[in-house]
Amino acid sequence: MYSHWARFAVFVFCLTAPLSIAIAESDTGKNNPANLVGHGGPIKAIAISGDGKTVLTGSFDYSAILWQLDNTTTNKLARRYSEHEGAINTVTFIGQNSRFLSAGDDGGVYLWDRASDNLLMQFKGHQAKVLSLAVSDDGKLAASASWDRTVRLWDLDNLKPLAILKGHKGPVNAVLISGAGQQVYSGSYDGSIIKWSVKTGRQERPLYLHGWGINVMKWLPGKQQILFGTVNGDVQIFDLKADSIAKVLIPHQRPVLALAVSGDGKFLASGGGDGLIRVWNTADWSVVEELNLSFGPVWSMVFSADNKKIYYTGLDDYAVAWKISPRKIGQEVQGKFPRRFQKLQNMSLGERQFARKCSICHTLKAGDQNRAGPSLFKIFGRPAGTLKGYKYSPGLLKSKIVWNEKTIDQLFAIGPQHVTPGSKMPLQKISEKNKRQALIRFLKANTQ
Repeated sequence: MYSHWARFAVFVFCLTAPLSIAIAESDTGKNNPANLVGHGGPIKAIAISGDGKTVLTGSFDYSAILWQLDNTTTNKLARRYSEHEGAINTVTFIGQNSRFLSAGDDGGVYLWDRASDNLLMQFKGHQAKVLSLAVSDDGKLAASASWDRTVRLWDLDNLKPLAILKGHKGPVNAVLISGAGQQVYSGSYDGSIIKWSVKTGRQERPLYLHGWGINVMKWLPGKQQILFGTVNGDVQIFDLKADSIAKVLIPHQRPVLALAVSGDGKFLASGGGDGLIRVWNTADWSVVEELNLSFGPVWSMVFSADNKKIYYTGLDDYAVAWKISPRKIGQEVQGKFPRRFQKLQNMSLGERQFARKCSICHTLKAGDQNRAGPSLFKIFGRPAGTLKGYKYSPGLLKSKIVWNEKTIDQLFAIGPQHVTPGSKMPLQKISEKNKRQALIRFLKANTQ
């Protein structure tokens, strides 16, 4: 049912950008103390607390991380949360930042308590990945947007599900809640922004119909204007009172994947599959900064509390702190290209299978950190679920499998859902026997 949208997502993930404005070529990102380094895979989501002292990130490595910001020297990894069973696509703080939400490919909406570091609730109900979360100003209501074409509402006080908002004809990519908490606004791949009543759980009316899919939405201060980005690269502002488009900004050449609005509303930024970040001054709508990452895409970004930095995320395993005021040309960084999971022309058949199927989740060598999955160092002969330091799913902890040529071949021949049911492994197969054998040869040569 969702194969079309899945193909689109993979297409965007592998985009490269055209001509650059400020090109970042060095691989110094992990050595910059201002960057947020600690994830084992590309970071898909980022949010900043209301006081500007804490950042929350969510990654393809299935984990969320809280960071304590130090504006003078380094940023500190404060806590890692690894209970997700899929990539994390969206995170948001709640109220006075004592709680937060995360959601992603496993379809669950996770509610966390910062004081105890406990998972308070995993809300279930979505039948596909969740792309966006919103919370009411009073912290009592949450909304989640999913590729199952619905928005679901959640009671954060009583920890129970509320209405299911149905009406979109395509995956729902973005959701917002009004200032008073009485309306919900959702944006979909079907090109529409719909207004919903929280009280009735019903559609009030289609607010706006764009010719292309809506990818992302943000409130401007006052919550009377919606900033949105689209599949064809448009960046526009819809005014609720005027019931019309109030501003059309310079479009991107490829899909807009990220938007950010500074806390005081003086600046906004757009980021796309073209790798371009564009920063606007909302007083006169002038472009004050542009950065082209050259290898794209930009998944998410936030302004620092003082508007001097933008923390952005892309294909690297860390979030980059881009200093925009005062701008220092050449200080932007980006990791090596192509990334480990992107195709290289000089790869052997086995290495190519590893890059495509395994590398985003697994490492190979002794001392390598775990990613979404455990390190594969000395995988042959290892009983499943036994590597120290990795939090396995119940399915693998109960498994009696010992990894060898036969069991690894079976894993990719019939799929993890049959070999390791209940595990966090992505549902993927390698149908061609020669490719499976090549992968096994590569693993044996590189994991001992």
